[in-house]
Amino acid sequence: MSKAQETAVYTHGHHESVLRSHTWRTAANSAAYLLGSLKPHMRILDIGCGPGTITADLAALVPDGHVTGVDHAPGILEQARATAAERGLTNTDFAVADVHALDHPDDTFCVVHAHQVLQHVGDPVQALREMLRVTKPGGYVAVRDSDYAAMTWYPASSGMDGWLDLYRRVARANGGEPDAGRRLKSWALSAGFTDITATSATWTFSTPEERAWWSGLWADRTVASAYAERATRGGHATAEELRAVAEAWREWGRREDGWFAVLHAEILCRKAT
Repeated sequence: MSKAQETAVYTHGHHESVLRSHTWRTAANSAAYLLGSLKPHMRILDIGCGPGTITADLAALVPDGHVTGVDHAPGILEQARATAAERGLTNTDFAVADVHALDHPDDTFCVVHAHQVLQHVGDPVQALREMLRVTKPGGYVAVRDSDYAAMTWYPASSGMDGWLDLYRRVARANGGEPDAGRRLKSWALSAGFTDITATSATWTFSTPEERAWWSGLWADRTVASAYAERATRGGHATAEELRAVAEAWREWGRREDGWFAVLHAEILCRKAT
């Protein structure tokens, strides 16, 4: 394993405040750019499946096919299995995997999908090479990542500015690249892809309910998740500074004129036949 792979750490961990966001994700709000390319018979690999909500949606869209969900963290896979079982899906399976070295033969899957994965890995180009390797000729690699530096909000807040600066420093210290979105096309070219469709999409949080949910999960994540531990242990912030960042989030969430947009970059890459 390369040094990059050894030092890459999933910044957020799987605290409840993190899963609050992950379980909200659906194929519709997180993989719309891919859905028009799906056919009922397809075999799909969903990398970084987490609690499995997107995986389950994809499985429902390929009733004559199969979806394999994989994640680097073994513990979260029980929740993913439960999600599929609750929906009565019988065309899924789940396993632990390292995206840098996938345990599948060449040309196995019709679609390889990864949502918010490459920003956390040690070698995103190698990860894309592996995704390409296990995709069948004519199949698709679909990748979507946010770009933290491109996130924007209103009203201006020095506390929120501090949050963004801190998050990017912690993520990079963990071996990741928080501004992955803008790099996806470049990484795909470096990995050997030639047929790349690059698009973008956003999540927007503005209603009272959306602001309360988004600000609350980030405030809790800032003080109670693995991210908080890594921020303090790495010397990036004190516990007091993290509490101030959390309060900045809550203050933004209380603002009637509050607005927050998350930019996502997307690449849909077709493997040559």
